[in-house]
Amino acid sequence: MKKIGFLSFGHWSPQSRTRSAADALLETIDLAQAAEQLGADGAYVRVHHFAQQLASPFPLLAAIGARTKRIEIGTAVIDMRYENPLYMAEDASAADLIAGGRLQLGISRGSPEQVIDGWRYFGYQPAEGESDADMGRRHAEVLLDLLRGQGFAQPNPRPMFPNPPGLLRLEPYSEGLRDRIWWGAGSNATAVWAAKLGMNLQSSTLKNDETGEPFHVQQAAQIRAYRDAWKEAGHTRAPRVSVSRSIFPLVDDRDRAYFGRESGQQDQIGYLDEQTRAIFGRSYAAEPDALIAQLKADEAIAEADTLLLTIPNQLGVDYNAHVIEAILTHVAPALGWR
Repeated sequence: MKKIGFLSFGHWSPQSRTRSAADALLETIDLAQAAEQLGADGAYVRVHHFAQQLASPFPLLAAIGARTKRIEIGTAVIDMRYENPLYMAEDASAADLIAGGRLQLGISRGSPEQVIDGWRYFGYQPAEGESDADMGRRHAEVLLDLLRGQGFAQPNPRPMFPNPPGLLRLEPYSEGLRDRIWWGAGSNATAVWAAKLGMNLQSSTLKNDETGEPFHVQQAAQIRAYRDAWKEAGHTRAPRVSVSRSIFPLVDDRDRAYFGRESGQQDQIGYLDEQTRAIFGRSYAAEPDALIAQLKADEAIAEADTLLLTIPNQLGVDYNAHVIEAILTHVAPALGWR
């Protein structure tokens, strides 16, 4: 069985059904509840700063955690260039405890931004000889170390409240969260790096174009390289791997009106910056029988244990719940995902 969840960027605009930030936040909570009732496995959000999209994830994740019982809650991904790892460890642990240990925290060095070097406005800058990507990975390593729950801070000899013996750790501490950190890898090399550090792998709908092969073939190779590195590192638990896809079964007139002429059904090539050539994976939109045949040929979906469905959140909760239900009902069983 494959875990299936949704991934929302949380766009809003006055011209859509999701007109404001409040709409985007509250509708994401409602959709998570609906997805749980439908039998989906995950509710994930993307984090973008300086944009009319979801940004600070932990209040939202905590709210979803308080309003649901079973579904995994997570991010895909948080840009670590913007993060204070200590404050983040406290926020993440609190959200995880509220959710009863259901947090799956996806982090990364980040993607192209709305502003130039936006992390500088948040008070961060790379150390001498360090790139912004290096800084993001450094922040990630600090976070991982903090989530081990080991004491590191010298206690005050005259504290306001009594201290336990020894060095102090951050509180609250959530047991097991360290094993539920995922790295969003854009290249094979960063996937291998994530495996060595014991992070799960998130691979999205774009990656560096490293071989010129179709997107799903390159992504499957990335996943295999990750699993090989995981095994070589000697970790004792089994890793998890997710891929993201835009998938729309055409089962009624609304689907055909919205996606019947879907134009993104081929991989696309672009540049993330002047040096980085990227390949963007295709979208899938077809009648269920045709969709099943297309998805059977996607090597990366076959390699992954978790599938995140990127949703058009601006079309509203009811329509997105319909899309999730259509996939769970008309597509997933035929592919052995259910």
